[in-house]
Amino acid sequence: MSSAPASADLDLVYAIVARLKHDDGPLLPILHALQDALGYVPPDAVRVIASELNLTRAEVHGVVTFYHDFRQTPAGRHVIKLCRAEACQSMGCEALVARAEQQLGISCGHGQTTVDGNVTLEPVYCLGLCATAPAGWVDDRPVGRLTTARLDAILKEIA
Repeated sequence: MSSAPASADLDLVYAIVARLKHDDGPLLPILHALQDALGYVPPDAVRVIASELNLTRAEVHGVVTFYHDFRQTPAGRHVIKLCRAEACQSMGCEALVARAEQQLGISCGHGQTTVDGNVTLEPVYCLGLCATAPAGWVDDRPVGRLTTARLDAILKEIA
């Protein structure tokens, strides 16, 4: 899977930057707009944003890599986020993480995507679902009280 943006994507980067660059504190709104439009922040966008906002590439890259919600490569068709915060740890999330990694053949800790581009597995460090730990997020829906059987069913459903 290539992370280089198509020409149309780069045109969109320029359009988003032009629309938002005069707002107060435009960097985060620009990054969010790109993430919403493309599903990730292409590496070439960092160069464009830095140039247009009179920032260094390192400053823009630092923001992109600091916030876990910004992707630098496209995500899979499905995204599974497994909570690894303390409440979920106390309820056995690490066994679920290991199970998902084994089933999918990818690492949760590194937010990897399956070779076929179907599933991205990501760690998250609190979904605010502590009362239903262990918890996760599958595509656009929260999932609480995860068990091995429930995780297996989710993986089968999106396979």
